[in-house]
This record gives sequence, structure tokens and C-alpha cells, in this order.
Amino acid sequence: MNSNLFSPLSLRDITLKNRIVVSPMCQYSSEDGFSNDWHFVHLGSRAVGGAALIFTEAAAVSPEGRISPSDLGIWKDEHIVHLKKITDFIHQNNSIAGIQLAHAGYKASSQEPWNGRSYVTPEDGGWEVFSPSKTLLEDNQSYSSVITLAGIQQVITDFKNATKRALEAGFKVIEIHGAHGYLVHEFLSPLFNKRTDEYGGSFENRIKLLLQITDEVRTIIPENLPLFVRISASDWLENGWTIDDSVRLSIILKDRGVDVIDCSSGGLTPPEAIPVGFGYQVPFAESIREKAGIKTGAVGMIVSPEQANEIITSGKADLVLLAREMLRDPYFPLHAAYELGCDTKWAKQYDRAKRTKK
Repeated sequence: MNSNLFSPLSLRDITLKNRIVVSPMCQYSSEDGFSNDWHFVHLGSRAVGGAALIFTEAAAVSPEGRISPSDLGIWKDEHIVHLKKITDFIHQNNSIAGIQLAHAGYKASSQEPWNGRSYVTPEDGGWEVFSPSKTLLEDNQSYSSVITLAGIQQVITDFKNATKRALEAGFKVIEIHGAHGYLVHEFLSPLFNKRTDEYGGSFENRIKLLLQITDEVRTIIPENLPLFVRISASDWLENGWTIDDSVRLSIILKDRGVDVIDCSSGGLTPPEAIPVGFGYQVPFAESIREKAGIKTGAVGMIVSPEQANEIITSGKADLVLLAREMLRDPYFPLHAAYELGCDTKWAKQYDRAKRTKK
């Protein structure tokens, strides 16, 4: 039996064997940005599990761009060799390795989730954080610094240099993180961007940083490899970033060489403002795909083979990105193929355990 969830998808010269993607998920398990055995096993097991494309967690393009001191990084050449071990294993197991490049903005220098997430001051071992406008931090007493024009140019350079390292480390898909309340999203959203210079005010000014990063990154990535951008398609609050803004932005990004819009939402608003439920963000992917004419990825509470297959079959998105479900079940794609009656290739070491529906 064939299933649209298990149909291939070509993105430039890369062909994904199915439509299932491991979404970037922070592990908070690095020291000085280095990947280690945890990352190798975490990402490698998802390759054995049959996902077509496997993203690392958000990889910081600079030390000050980390969400926490335990974040993965790609700001120095020494990170490359450890990441190369992971990409090699992923590719040996018939999956594609992707990396998400990120800067946390005012959300940087935070405790790991299991330690409370609060801002860590420089006095306590953290660092000064910056954002488009002065913002109250999680400790409810500190404020971010306002990033200067020179600082903006440095961020653009950091993304460009991180892209060079990512390619040297063997990644075949690059994603720019422009969502979830981190630096790029802070510039996009009128809720947090109160600047009065060329990077604030109008829609055109607020998207300028993302466009400049995109242009620089696209000049580094070979023409035969795809570029993704993750956005928060809605702030879920009045006077915030909207789905209409996202469609407008996606049209521009498509013309600048972006291949897929990874459609998430929120990050700058209280969780209670977001109507979380199964597939609650899928309509964003559907709207952008239809109105901007660009491939999209749907993410958020996608938990079953039938649900994932319906999203692809009905044309709501071109890819489904799974996060928590992949933490619960690293072999979701193999199990989904069985449930949908599809034949899919297993690792030869596991093939004797393969089941097929009669």
C-alpha cells in the first residue's frame, strides 16, 4: 500500500525519502557548545527510526546567542568535528542531516528548563543579553540591552560564518530560526520591536534583519541544497505579528531562495493566549502554502500516523515536523509505516523485527 506520508519529496538536489521530519528540540546537554555522546545517540536513533530529515536543536551562532549555557553551538571551528560524526551516521542510515541556526536574543542566558528558566545575570555566571528594544527579563528585575547597528551587522556575520561551519560539518539542510520569541522574531514582531531606526516601525523595516541574514546564508549554501526558515506565523495577540504578515513575508523569502517555511507560532506571548490542541498550527502551514506558493512544514501536536498522513494527503503541508512525539517514540516513522500499511526500509541490524500488515 502507498501512503502520501511515505512519498518522497525533492528539494533542489536533496530527496527526502518520506515527509516525516524530526523537529529541532533543545537538549540542554552541551558544554561550551560542543555536541557529545548524548547528541549522537539522540539524533542517530531518529535516523535508525526512519525519519527523512533530522534537525539538530537550535545551534547558537555565537556564545551570547545561546538560550542557556548548556546549548549546542556552532560559533567556532572546533565544534565541526564533533558534529561531523553525527551527520555521517545520519547519512549512513539513509536520512538527511539538518541544522537550525539560532540566536536567542533577550531569551539568552537562561537556566535550563529543569532549573527554572530564569535569567542568569553576569554576576551569577551568565552574560549580558540584547534585543531590538529594551525588554524586561525572566527574573523580573533585569533588562536587555538594545542591540546597536554594529551589533546587528555582527549577528548577520555570525549566521554567515555558522553556515560555513555547518556545511563543513556535513549538514545538507540549513534552517534559520526566526520564531519562538528569539532574536529574529523579536525584530519581526511589533509587540517587541519598538525601534525608530531602519530596523523598526514598518513591516519592511522589521523584516530587514531576517532578509539580510537570509541573503548572506543563501550566498554560502550551494545552489543544490535547500534553505528552510522557521517562523512564528502568529503572535496570537492583537497588534502582534499575524498570519497575513507571514504570508507576505513568505512570498518575499521565496523570491530570495528559501525553499520551505517551517510554520510554528507564539513565543512572545503568554501560553494561555494560545489555543493549543491537536494540529493547532497546521492551518498556518496550509494558508502560507496556498497563498505564498511555497512549500511548508506543519508542526505542533502531530501525534498519530493517520493525522500526519491526512495533513500531507489533503495538501495542508508538504512536511510534518514532529517534536514531543519523537521524544516519546524515536521509531515513529517505522511504526507509522506499519499502521498505514506501507513498506519502508529498516536498518539491516533491525530488519528481523520488521512487521508488515497482511
